[in-house]
Amino acid sequence: MATKTAAGTQVRQHLTLHRTTTPLGPFAVLVDGETVYAAGFTASGKELATYAGIDPERVRESDEGHSALTAVHAYFAGDLGALDRVATVEKSTVGPFVAKARAALRDIPAGTTRTYTELAATAGNPGAIRAAGSACATNPVGLIIPCHRVVRTDGSLGGYLYGLDIKRALLAHEAAAA
Repeated sequence: MATKTAAGTQVRQHLTLHRTTTPLGPFAVLVDGETVYAAGFTASGKELATYAGIDPERVRESDEGHSALTAVHAYFAGDLGALDRVATVEKSTVGPFVAKARAALRDIPAGTTRTYTELAATAGNPGAIRAAGSACATNPVGLIIPCHRVVRTDGSLGGYLYGLDIKRALLAHEAAAA
Protein backbone atom coordinates (compact mmCIF):
# COMPACT_ATOMS: atom_id res chain seq x y z
CA MET A 1 0.00 0.00 0.00
CA ALA A 2 1.46 3.35 -1.05
CA THR A 3 1.76 6.20 1.38
CA LYS A 4 0.04 9.17 -0.19
CA THR A 5 1.22 12.73 -0.24
CA ALA A 6 -0.52 14.95 2.30
CA ALA A 7 -1.27 18.48 1.13
CA GLY A 8 -1.20 21.50 3.37
CA THR A 9 0.84 20.16 6.25
CA GLN A 10 2.67 22.84 8.23
CA VAL A 11 6.46 22.81 8.14
CA ARG A 12 8.06 22.59 11.57
CA GLN A 13 10.66 25.03 12.82
CA HIS A 14 13.60 23.10 11.31
CA LEU A 15 14.05 20.26 8.85
CA THR A 16 16.94 17.81 8.81
CA LEU A 17 19.08 16.90 5.80
CA HIS A 18 20.33 13.33 5.45
CA ARG A 19 22.63 12.24 2.61
CA THR A 20 23.77 9.00 1.02
CA THR A 21 25.30 7.74 -2.19
CA THR A 22 23.48 5.65 -4.77
CA PRO A 23 24.54 3.93 -7.99
CA LEU A 24 23.45 7.16 -9.73
CA GLY A 25 25.35 9.54 -7.46
CA PRO A 26 24.55 11.52 -4.32
CA PHE A 27 21.04 11.47 -2.94
CA ALA A 28 19.58 13.51 -0.08
CA VAL A 29 16.33 13.86 1.81
CA LEU A 30 14.99 16.81 3.77
CA VAL A 31 12.82 15.49 6.58
CA ASP A 32 10.82 16.24 9.67
CA GLY A 33 10.80 13.04 11.67
CA GLU A 34 9.78 10.31 9.22
CA THR A 35 8.12 12.65 6.72
CA VAL A 36 10.03 13.68 3.58
CA TYR A 37 9.60 17.27 2.39
CA ALA A 38 12.18 17.13 -0.40
CA ALA A 39 14.44 14.51 -1.96
CA GLY A 40 16.66 14.17 -4.96
CA PHE A 41 19.93 13.36 -6.62
CA THR A 42 21.95 16.08 -4.94
CA ALA A 43 23.98 16.53 -1.78
CA SER A 44 22.84 20.14 -1.37
CA GLY A 45 20.43 20.97 1.43
CA LYS A 46 20.08 24.47 0.02
CA GLU A 47 19.01 23.07 -3.35
CA LEU A 48 16.40 20.78 -1.78
CA ALA A 49 15.12 23.56 0.47
CA THR A 50 14.68 25.78 -2.56
CA TYR A 51 12.74 23.08 -4.44
CA ALA A 52 10.48 22.59 -1.43
CA GLY A 53 9.94 26.31 -0.90
CA ILE A 54 11.65 26.19 2.50
CA ASP A 55 14.11 28.74 3.88
CA PRO A 56 17.56 27.08 3.70
CA GLU A 57 18.34 28.57 7.12
CA ARG A 58 15.78 26.15 8.58
CA VAL A 59 17.81 23.13 7.46
CA ARG A 60 20.01 21.23 9.90
CA GLU A 61 22.38 18.53 8.73
CA SER A 62 22.74 15.08 10.20
CA ASP A 63 25.32 12.37 9.67
CA GLU A 64 22.87 9.75 10.92
CA GLY A 65 21.00 7.43 8.64
CA HIS A 66 17.28 7.80 7.95
CA SER A 67 14.52 5.34 7.08
CA ALA A 68 13.86 7.15 3.76
CA LEU A 69 17.48 6.54 2.76
CA THR A 70 17.15 2.91 3.82
CA ALA A 71 14.19 2.70 1.43
CA VAL A 72 16.26 4.32 -1.35
CA HIS A 73 18.98 1.69 -0.86
CA ALA A 74 16.37 -1.09 -0.87
CA TYR A 75 14.93 0.33 -4.11
CA PHE A 76 18.34 0.21 -5.79
CA ALA A 77 18.83 -3.33 -4.43
CA GLY A 78 15.67 -4.41 -6.29
CA ASP A 79 12.84 -3.79 -3.80
CA LEU A 80 10.91 -1.40 -6.04
CA GLY A 81 8.07 -1.15 -3.51
CA ALA A 82 10.32 0.21 -0.76
CA LEU A 83 9.70 3.82 -1.79
CA ASP A 84 5.94 3.33 -1.59
CA ARG A 85 6.24 3.12 2.19
CA VAL A 86 7.98 6.50 2.56
CA ALA A 87 5.70 9.26 3.84
CA THR A 88 5.91 12.56 1.97
CA VAL A 89 4.25 15.92 2.40
CA GLU A 90 3.20 18.50 -0.14
CA LYS A 91 3.86 22.16 0.56
CA SER A 92 0.68 24.05 1.36
CA THR A 93 1.08 26.53 -1.50
CA VAL A 94 0.48 24.07 -4.35
CA GLY A 95 -2.87 24.11 -6.08
CA PRO A 96 -5.36 21.26 -5.91
CA PHE A 97 -4.55 19.91 -9.39
CA VAL A 98 -0.82 19.73 -8.68
CA ALA A 99 -1.50 17.94 -5.39
CA LYS A 100 -3.78 15.44 -7.19
CA ALA A 101 -1.24 14.93 -9.97
CA ARG A 102 1.57 14.24 -7.52
CA ALA A 103 -0.63 11.84 -5.57
CA ALA A 104 -1.42 10.10 -8.88
CA LEU A 105 2.30 9.75 -9.55
CA ARG A 106 2.58 7.52 -6.50
CA ASP A 107 0.03 5.16 -8.07
CA ILE A 108 2.14 4.52 -11.20
CA PRO A 109 3.61 1.05 -10.68
CA ALA A 110 7.38 0.71 -10.82
CA GLY A 111 8.48 -0.69 -14.16
CA THR A 112 5.71 1.11 -16.04
CA THR A 113 5.25 4.59 -17.46
CA ARG A 114 2.34 6.91 -18.07
CA THR A 115 2.10 9.86 -20.40
CA TYR A 116 1.56 13.43 -19.30
CA THR A 117 -1.89 13.12 -20.93
CA GLU A 118 -2.71 10.06 -18.84
CA LEU A 119 -1.45 11.79 -15.70
CA ALA A 120 -3.68 14.81 -16.37
CA ALA A 121 -6.71 12.54 -16.81
CA THR A 122 -5.92 10.53 -13.68
CA ALA A 123 -5.59 13.77 -11.71
CA GLY A 124 -9.09 14.77 -12.81
CA ASN A 125 -8.52 17.23 -15.66
CA PRO A 126 -7.77 15.57 -19.01
CA GLY A 127 -7.10 18.93 -20.66
CA ALA A 128 -4.45 19.96 -18.14
CA ILE A 129 -1.54 18.27 -19.90
CA ARG A 130 0.85 21.20 -19.41
CA ALA A 131 -0.15 21.45 -15.75
CA ALA A 132 0.62 17.74 -15.37
CA GLY A 133 4.04 18.40 -16.86
CA SER A 134 4.52 21.29 -14.47
CA ALA A 135 3.55 19.09 -11.51
CA CYS A 136 6.37 16.74 -12.53
CA ALA A 137 8.88 19.49 -13.30
CA THR A 138 8.39 21.15 -9.92
CA ASN A 139 8.21 17.94 -7.87
CA PRO A 140 10.43 18.51 -4.82
CA VAL A 141 10.44 14.83 -3.81
CA GLY A 142 12.25 13.26 -6.76
CA LEU A 143 12.40 9.47 -6.98
CA ILE A 144 10.04 8.93 -4.02
CA ILE A 145 7.23 10.72 -5.86
CA PRO A 146 8.12 9.02 -9.15
CA CYS A 147 7.78 11.73 -11.78
CA HIS A 148 10.51 9.88 -13.69
CA ARG A 149 7.77 7.40 -14.73
CA VAL A 150 6.01 10.00 -16.88
CA VAL A 151 6.91 10.29 -20.56
CA ARG A 152 5.65 12.13 -23.61
CA THR A 153 2.84 10.69 -25.71
CA ASP A 154 5.35 9.65 -28.39
CA GLY A 155 7.30 7.67 -25.79
CA SER A 156 10.23 10.07 -25.57
CA LEU A 157 11.44 10.90 -22.10
CA GLY A 158 10.45 14.55 -21.77
CA GLY A 159 12.42 16.18 -18.96
CA TYR A 160 13.70 15.39 -15.47
CA LEU A 161 15.05 17.81 -12.89
CA TYR A 162 18.15 15.69 -12.31
CA GLY A 163 18.82 15.05 -16.01
CA LEU A 164 17.70 12.62 -18.65
CA ASP A 165 20.60 10.24 -17.95
CA ILE A 166 19.26 9.67 -14.44
CA LYS A 167 15.65 9.37 -15.68
CA ARG A 168 16.75 6.84 -18.30
CA ALA A 169 18.75 4.88 -15.69
CA LEU A 170 15.82 4.83 -13.24
CA LEU A 171 13.45 3.52 -15.89
CA ALA A 172 15.98 0.87 -16.97
CA HIS A 173 16.54 -0.19 -13.34
CA GLU A 174 12.80 -0.54 -12.78
CA ALA A 175 12.25 -2.44 -16.03
CA ALA A 176 15.01 -4.90 -15.12
CA ALA A 177 13.84 -5.36 -11.52
CA ALA A 178 10.07 -5.46 -12.17
